[in-house]
Amino acid sequence: MSDTKPVEIFFYHLQTQPLEKGLPKLLELSLERGWQVVLQTRTEEKCNALNDLLWTFSEESFLPHGTARDGDAEFQPIYLTHGAENPNGAQIRFFVEGAQILSALSGADEPYERIVLMFNGNDDAELQDARAQWKALKETGAALSYYQQTDEGRWEKKA
Repeated sequence: MSDTKPVEIFFYHLQTQPLEKGLPKLLELSLERGWQVVLQTRTEEKCNALNDLLWTFSEESFLPHGTARDGDAEFQPIYLTHGAENPNGAQIRFFVEGAQILSALSGADEPYERIVLMFNGNDDAELQDARAQWKALKETGAALSYYQQTDEGRWEKKA
């Protein structure tokens, strides 16, 4: 029998800031913990846009990252993809743009320590998708937490 604890799954409900403002801070915190990260999008276009963002989101810094196109995926602290792979042995996986958690987890060789789904609460399709994913994950018995963005852009645990 395995002594590993179940993966924690966090839902982050963006309300006052867009993904492009909220995501980099959470990625920074993940790297500060010493975690490798996979960031999964639904489309290649979003993957490319976030790839550009992580180089330019701040004048003071950037987040080290790469995609399959860059090569050496196993050495990327943050690996961006629109697929289910985990070439850098990430401990945390972010899902954005409606990327599906269950489909990525079903093929995972190694369990993640944490899963984060970030969704735009002002986009009805993303909101409905997040609700559907919450319900499906709840039915599996997953450990779920829900955070909502405050007016100041901080995260407040609601469930």
